[in-house]
Amino acid sequence: MNWNLNCNRQLVWLVVMVAVGLSAASAQVLTADQVKKAAPTSFFFAGQNAAAQLRNTAGLKNSAGKLALAGLVDTSGYATAIAEKYQGFLITEIKLSFDGGTLDPGAYGFGFKDGKFTVMNVAGTDVLSIASQNDDKLQHPVPLKFEKDGAQYRLYAGRKYVVVKAD
Repeated sequence: MNWNLNCNRQLVWLVVMVAVGLSAASAQVLTADQVKKAAPTSFFFAGQNAAAQLRNTAGLKNSAGKLALAGLVDTSGYATAIAEKYQGFLITEIKLSFDGGTLDPGAYGFGFKDGKFTVMNVAGTDVLSIASQNDDKLQHPVPLKFEKDGAQYRLYAGRKYVVVKAD
C-alpha cells in the first residue's frame, strides 16, 4: 500500500511538472535565432521598400505557434511627414490586443511619437493610435524588444512601450 501511495505521488508530481513545462513553452518571446529565421530583410510601406534592421527586430509566438514580429526600418528615403511617424514594421499572424484597440493578422507600419503608439496599414493610413507609456526604471533600454509581462507582453522602443496581448 505504501509503495502504491508513493507511485501516485510521483505520478502527480510528474504530471504537474509536464504541465508547467508545456505552459512555459507555449507562448514566448522569440530568441534572436528564431527572429533571424522569420524576419524580412525589407518591408514595403507607403510605396517604398525600406531595409529592415534585423538587430532591432523582435518577435513573439502564441501557444498555437503563430508569430508576431516587430522591427525597426531605415526610413531615410521617406518623406519627412511619413518618416516622423513611421519607425518600423509589425507583421502578425495572430490578433493582437492593445489597451484601446485590436489589430487583425496582417502587415503594418508603426511608430512611437508624442506619447502615442500609432499603427498604420501599408498605405500609410492610421488604423490604431493609443497612448504609450514610459518606463523610467528600465535598466538597459534597447531600440526595440518584446518583454513578457504576465499573460501579456510589452513592446518597447527605448523606454516607451505599449502592452500587447497575443490572442
